Amino acid sequence: MLAILIGATQFTFGQNKTSDETKRIVESQNYIFKADRVVPQSGSSQFLTSDYDLTVLKSKIISYLPYFGRAYAPVLPGESGIKFTSRAFNYSVSKKGDKWEVLIQPDDVTGVQQMHLTIFDNGTASLYVINTNRESISYQGYIKEGRAVQKKAF
Repeated sequence: MLAILIGATQFTFGQNKTSDETKRIVESQNYIFKADRVVPQSGSSQFLTSDYDLTVLKSKIISYLPYFGRAYAPVLPGESGIKFTSRAFNYSVSKKGDKWEVLIQPDDVTGVQQMHLTIFDNGTASLYVINTNRESISYQGYIKEGRAVQKKAF
């Protein structure tokens, strides 16, 4: 019962945005996707207890996400998650009904082909990552406005 309560609290945290706020955040291309649940292709979904995110800026993408799933090639120690900084990437966004569809394709990162971020008008979001040598993986969470804070680049 406690796990359900904690999960519901985490899920509803990002739902307090209006569609105008979400539109402003998405169009600024300065936001953070905060992951609170991971959904591996094989296995069951899990709530995340640590702070994982994807920072989207006009000049770079910073990914700090965990990975659970099957790898098709050897993974070096310390490379277990989806952790990178990209400064060369394709970024496109389109509005479809009550959601925004964001496609990110890093050109200077090995292992990640595409990241599909679906952002709903209330601020909740889902991220689907297509990897080169691993099973695809999804994350659930919310977006929040980015700040001019220096983050560690990987």
